[in-house]
Amino acid sequence: MRNMLRTNKEKSKKRKSIVEHPFGTIKESFGYRKLLIKGLKNVKTEMELAILAYNMKRAINILGINKLIKAMA
Repeated sequence: MRNMLRTNKEKSKKRKSIVEHPFGTIKESFGYRKLLIKGLKNVKTEMELAILAYNMKRAINILGINKLIKAMA
Protein backbone atom coordinates (compact mmCIF):
# COMPACT_ATOMS: atom_id res chain seq x y z
CA MET A 1 0.00 0.00 0.00
CA ARG A 2 2.79 2.42 0.88
CA ASN A 3 4.56 1.77 -2.43
CA MET A 4 1.30 2.32 -4.33
CA LEU A 5 0.71 5.60 -2.53
CA ARG A 6 4.28 6.77 -3.07
CA THR A 7 4.11 6.14 -6.80
CA ASN A 8 0.62 7.60 -7.26
CA LYS A 9 0.51 10.99 -5.54
CA GLU A 10 -3.07 11.64 -6.69
CA LYS A 11 -4.39 8.58 -4.83
CA SER A 12 -2.40 9.59 -1.77
CA LYS A 13 -3.90 13.08 -1.90
CA LYS A 14 -7.39 11.63 -2.26
CA ARG A 15 -6.94 9.30 0.74
CA LYS A 16 -5.91 12.24 2.91
CA SER A 17 -9.05 14.15 2.02
CA ILE A 18 -11.37 15.47 4.69
CA VAL A 19 -13.90 12.68 4.13
CA GLU A 20 -11.61 9.99 5.51
CA HIS A 21 -10.73 11.78 8.77
CA PRO A 22 -14.02 11.21 10.65
CA PHE A 23 -13.78 7.46 10.10
CA GLY A 24 -10.20 7.42 11.36
CA THR A 25 -11.18 9.47 14.40
CA ILE A 26 -14.01 7.11 15.26
CA LYS A 27 -11.87 4.00 14.84
CA GLU A 28 -8.99 5.54 16.80
CA SER A 29 -11.28 6.50 19.70
CA PHE A 30 -12.02 2.80 20.21
CA GLY A 31 -8.38 1.79 19.95
CA TYR A 32 -8.19 -0.08 16.68
CA ARG A 33 -6.41 0.85 13.49
CA LYS A 34 -8.06 -1.34 10.88
CA LEU A 35 -11.40 -2.98 10.28
CA LEU A 36 -11.73 -6.51 11.59
CA ILE A 37 -14.02 -7.90 8.89
CA LYS A 38 -13.70 -8.23 5.11
CA GLY A 39 -16.32 -7.65 2.46
CA LEU A 40 -18.22 -4.46 1.69
CA LYS A 41 -21.46 -5.47 3.45
CA ASN A 42 -19.63 -6.64 6.57
CA VAL A 43 -17.35 -3.59 6.70
CA LYS A 44 -20.38 -1.33 6.31
CA THR A 45 -22.06 -3.05 9.26
CA GLU A 46 -18.91 -2.80 11.37
CA MET A 47 -18.60 0.94 10.64
CA GLU A 48 -22.29 1.51 11.39
CA LEU A 49 -21.86 -0.14 14.79
CA ALA A 50 -18.71 1.87 15.49
CA ILE A 51 -20.49 5.11 14.54
CA LEU A 52 -23.47 4.23 16.73
CA ALA A 53 -21.17 3.49 19.68
CA TYR A 54 -19.24 6.74 19.07
CA ASN A 55 -22.46 8.78 18.99
CA MET A 56 -23.75 7.11 22.15
CA LYS A 57 -20.45 7.81 23.89
CA ARG A 58 -20.66 11.49 22.86
CA ALA A 59 -24.30 11.75 23.99
CA ILE A 60 -23.39 10.31 27.40
CA ASN A 61 -20.51 12.77 27.74
CA ILE A 62 -22.67 15.74 26.72
CA LEU A 63 -25.97 14.94 28.46
CA GLY A 64 -25.01 12.48 31.15
CA ILE A 65 -26.45 9.01 31.45
CA ASN A 66 -29.60 10.00 33.36
CA LYS A 67 -30.70 12.68 30.87
CA LEU A 68 -29.93 10.37 27.96
CA ILE A 69 -32.05 7.55 29.40
CA LYS A 70 -34.85 10.00 30.11
CA ALA A 71 -34.65 11.38 26.55
CA MET A 72 -34.76 7.88 25.06
CA ALA A 73 -37.79 6.79 27.12
